[in-house]
Amino acid sequence: MIPPAESLLKYDNPVLVSKKTDRTSPKARLLKVSPQQPPLSGPVPPPPKPRSLAVDANRQQDDEILNSLFPPREWEEEGQLWVQHVSTMPCTRTDMVNLQGQLDARLQQRQALETGICPVRRDLYSQYFDELIRQVTINCAERGIQLLRVRDEIRMTVAAYQTLVESSMAFGLRKALQAQQGQADMENRISDLEREKQDLERQVNEQKAKCEAVERRELERRQTEERKHSEEIQFLKRTSQQLKAQLEVTVSPKK
Repeated sequence: MIPPAESLLKYDNPVLVSKKTDRTSPKARLLKVSPQQPPLSGPVPPPPKPRSLAVDANRQQDDEILNSLFPPREWEEEGQLWVQHVSTMPCTRTDMVNLQGQLDARLQQRQALETGICPVRRDLYSQYFDELIRQVTINCAERGIQLLRVRDEIRMTVAAYQTLVESSMAFGLRKALQAQQGQADMENRISDLEREKQDLERQVNEQKAKCEAVERRELERRQTEERKHSEEIQFLKRTSQQLKAQLEVTVSPKK
């Protein structure tokens, strides 16, 4: 396993675990064994006030809450298991100034965008917010738990928007593919209609040519019929005149 990357959330020094199964629990890390006091020859002092026990119990409870909010990091390196717990040390004003400087430096180092959607800036500010929650939890565990709820709500909202954006992109992509497919079908339909149009135009031209040929034949036939009829009329007129002349000669008295 690769050791975890550096984080703005403050951790204690890593602890080496001899075996993978021997993982130190937060409770074991927080328990402290007090050194044995040498026997006194004088009078026995009064027992400590129970208030210190209550303070230690509250502190231990706060540490357990802190470790439950931020579970320890574990990784394996060269066959050895390392565990690193979140720090329980309170933060001073100097630490806060240094934390702000680290945030600005890492934003510049990782070339985070100043505006718009940037996963790098989001990750760094998430670490920064976790460190603020850690500092608040040390002073007041209840306030830290409420801030953790706010953080989880923000992450859930961002995840919902991310899912919405991804689904919108997928929907847009499907619509684009459908549009492309419909466009291809429409282009094929247009090509078929154009070929059909050309075929119909060819048929129309052929029918026009046939009509013109028929009209020419009919015109020639009519002209021929009219010419024959005219010649026949002229022939009949000449014949009539000849017969009329012969009839006049025959009917007229001889001198």
